[in-house]
Amino acid sequence: MTAAPRGRVSPVAADIQVQARTAEGLTATACADIRENEPVFAGHYPDFPIFPGVCVLECVQRAATDGDAAPDPSQLAAVESARFAGAVYPGDTLRLTLKWRRTEAGLRCDAGVTTDRGKAATVRLRYHEPAGGTR
Repeated sequence: MTAAPRGRVSPVAADIQVQARTAEGLTATACADIRENEPVFAGHYPDFPIFPGVCVLECVQRAATDGDAAPDPSQLAAVESARFAGAVYPGDTLRLTLKWRRTEAGLRCDAGVTTDRGKAATVRLRYHEPAGGTR
């Protein structure tokens, strides 16, 4: 389970729970329960709360950098793509599927995000690899 890293402010109060990871560390699944008391709902749209896309990205980033889910990325280099396909509402559970691959540009993490209603987002993040290789 991962909360926002120490010393870092996050717009998301939800804990990200890594549920499974392959032995090679190249795929993982995680989930996040989006509670009705998320601070972002107070102003993101009054009387019609929607979990913002940037908060979905934050959930993916936190799952990707969780020590149990990742092949040890050190620093986010870029959000290479983000496509939002469906709204996320209070009470939804985000299910995240992460797939890692190494490229000349660094580590890439492709993530699919779903709720009970179907696809919510697809995201591609790129990370700098840590000095000294992988764990």
